[in-house]
Amino acid sequence: MITPAFELTQDSDFLTVKIRVPYARASEFDIYFEGEDFKFYAKPYFLRLTLPGRIVEDGREKASYNTDEGTFTIQLPKEVPGQYFEGLDMLTSLLAPKKSRSAKPLVEEMDTAASAELSEENEEEFDWEMDQIPYEESSPPLQHPYGFGNLRSGVFQRLQDELSDVIDIKDPDQTPAEERRRRRLAAEAAKFEPDHYLADFFEDETIKHLLKYKPWWMDAHKKMTALQGGSHQEHDSPAFVVFSEEEREQMRKFTNKTYLLDKRSHRHVYLGLIDILLAYCYEIRVNEGDKNVESSWNIRKLSATLCWLESFSSIHDVLVSFGRRVLCYPLYRHFELVTRAFNDTVVILQLGKAAVLKCLLDIHKIFMESDPAYILNDLFITDYCIWIQKVKSKKLAALCESLQKTTLSKSHMELELEELEAAAVLVQEEEKALKAAGTVSKQQLLCSESETSDSEESSSTSSSETEGSDSDEQESSTSEDGEINSFQGTLQEERTAPLTDCNGLRQGTDTLAMEVGDGKSKDSLQSTTAPGKLVEELEMQMQSALRLSEQPEGLATAGCISQEQEENPVPEPDRFSEDAAGKGNFLEVSPKPNPLLFLCSTNEDED
Repeated sequence: MITPAFELTQDSDFLTVKIRVPYARASEFDIYFEGEDFKFYAKPYFLRLTLPGRIVEDGREKASYNTDEGTFTIQLPKEVPGQYFEGLDMLTSLLAPKKSRSAKPLVEEMDTAASAELSEENEEEFDWEMDQIPYEESSPPLQHPYGFGNLRSGVFQRLQDELSDVIDIKDPDQTPAEERRRRRLAAEAAKFEPDHYLADFFEDETIKHLLKYKPWWMDAHKKMTALQGGSHQEHDSPAFVVFSEEEREQMRKFTNKTYLLDKRSHRHVYLGLIDILLAYCYEIRVNEGDKNVESSWNIRKLSATLCWLESFSSIHDVLVSFGRRVLCYPLYRHFELVTRAFNDTVVILQLGKAAVLKCLLDIHKIFMESDPAYILNDLFITDYCIWIQKVKSKKLAALCESLQKTTLSKSHMELELEELEAAAVLVQEEEKALKAAGTVSKQQLLCSESETSDSEESSSTSSSETEGSDSDEQESSTSEDGEINSFQGTLQEERTAPLTDCNGLRQGTDTLAMEVGDGKSKDSLQSTTAPGKLVEELEMQMQSALRLSEQPEGLATAGCISQEQEENPVPEPDRFSEDAAGKGNFLEVSPKPNPLLFLCSTNEDED
């Protein structure tokens, strides 16, 4: 038989069942309802439901069939008008179990007298001569449970290769819960990277953008709060959570189960639910509602329940584990993301089990499309999807209140986050101070350079002025020297008139004037470097000129020429010069002290 697609709605007086049966014979169908039981048959479809409230057959029931859509719509009167039927969206829990329910306990204690008589009848004589075999204690290998409600064991022995990429713990069947927790904490401490955390802490533009994202449960919670005036009414919450047809199909495929859990197992299941929802909220926020190839990895990696088969003992332990794993493994490692996932989980629990079931169905789909994460559906998610549909809403509300009262801070992570942040802020302040000092030094250097350039310009200006004054002094001294030379030349012309060559040129006078001129040019060059010596040199030259004017003709001429020879030594033995006519004249030194002998041409002798 085929279980048809169905949907249940209600108002104050009626429960409406809408059943889709395409290609069924509308003329041949059967409907039965009484109390909490409802049955529908239209070949080849069969539906049997266990309703959350009682219905009654009083003549107000109605049924209709839409041939275009192939749907039956059946209205059933409520036994108590105005009663609210809770959990109509929990389709798996509405489907009756395959086996009949029985209130008879599985283990019964028989009457003691009857059991004694039966034991006496079956008692045989004991054989005292039987062979005795030494007792060998053979205990089965110890296996530690895991999975939903710690109801599974031995799974990883058969699927070790497939599950090595799904969970982080090796050989979980032989590892007790305390050892798993110790290994998990050590692995998280080794994986934590301070540089990655500080990078996300200071460069948080992307984090701020992700924190602004609003998932679907925020809009549903806002509508619920606005409609109810801020007071949470459990029975109205499913109206704000709508399941898609695909999600309804998922619920119809689940097998209805009943879970026998003790008090401790119930606690582990509720705490594991919080852990899984926290990981799911983080995944939805960082990907802004989109799914990718990393979605399965994010959920199972951030949930210690899925990745380390952890069994928590308190809500605070769940939050600390989730916070540590967020700061160690995913791409975005920021404490604000931990806080926001915490708030999102509170909102989902406030919306009721319909919102929780919708999240679990999405996780189930993500794992089903990921290989080999689908094994986690068999271990956890499928059972959670079936179990949550039968959970009392009051228990979820109490769990939500306990979660809201739990606080979480960075110091609880035990990763020295506050110390790292303080040290990083101190380093940043030092860097800013160094940069500021470097900027000030650069400005001072620029100012000093500008001052140096200004001083150089001023010094160059003063030096140019000094050079100008020196050149003026040099020109004045040159003019004075010119007057002295002219005066000296006049004297020499008068004294040395007979000393002429055959061409009528004054040989000695020109030579002396040239030498004196050279000396003056040299003195002028030296005066550029040492202007203070100019007056002394001028005085010496004037005194020498006066001496020349006072000496006899021969001695004056000889003194001038000897001074010329001292200043410009002549290479030995002879010096050759040319006159204006191009003829050569030789000057020879006589053995007598300081005489000069001028050799003239034969033409002068003839004259």
